[in-house]
Amino acid sequence: MTILWAVGLILLAYLAGSIPTGYWMGLTKGIDIRTVGSGSTGATNVLRSVGKKEALVVFMVDIAKGYLPVWWAMTLEPSLWSSLGLPPYTIPVVIALMPVVGHSRSIFLKFTGGKSAATGLGTFLALNPLAAGIIFAVWIIVLAASKTVSLASTSASAAAPFVSYFCGAPPAIIGFSVVGSLYVIIRHRSNLKRLMSGTEPRIGRK
Repeated sequence: MTILWAVGLILLAYLAGSIPTGYWMGLTKGIDIRTVGSGSTGATNVLRSVGKKEALVVFMVDIAKGYLPVWWAMTLEPSLWSSLGLPPYTIPVVIALMPVVGHSRSIFLKFTGGKSAATGLGTFLALNPLAAGIIFAVWIIVLAASKTVSLASTSASAAAPFVSYFCGAPPAIIGFSVVGSLYVIIRHRSNLKRLMSGTEPRIGRK
């Protein structure tokens, strides 16, 4: 029964992450978000290609896509997971990876999607709220200084493992922070190339 719970939550977490919020939001305005701007379905491309209000909704929903499945897993009786003989937090951490992957490899969009930064933040919010708050603060500070969302997202991602460690997170969560952060940074590789060439758009520019 425990294994069925774990498998079921893992699948649900992936499906939650796969919900193409940005794509659907674009359709409400007659825009296929995949064909404009960066082609990403995330909030940043929605901001540039659709509008501010729509981008805020997408940002909040994308955070929720990461938060809710992990929160559910974290609220279940700990003995449910320990009965599998795995280290603490192993199953919640595996569940946390699923919406991150689902957002960028959505089953509803032929395995395309966004960069997973907001969804990754949502998973951290459930796993370690203090670490999530600090990571979000890093994002805000870098964004305010650079006006570049991709730089803010990759900087916050790079900081996540260190923040998790200094916040006293258990090994499984620190491991997730390393894997998840690398995944998000890799998803931003085209942005990083544009940052190095000085062609990455800033907030307020198309």
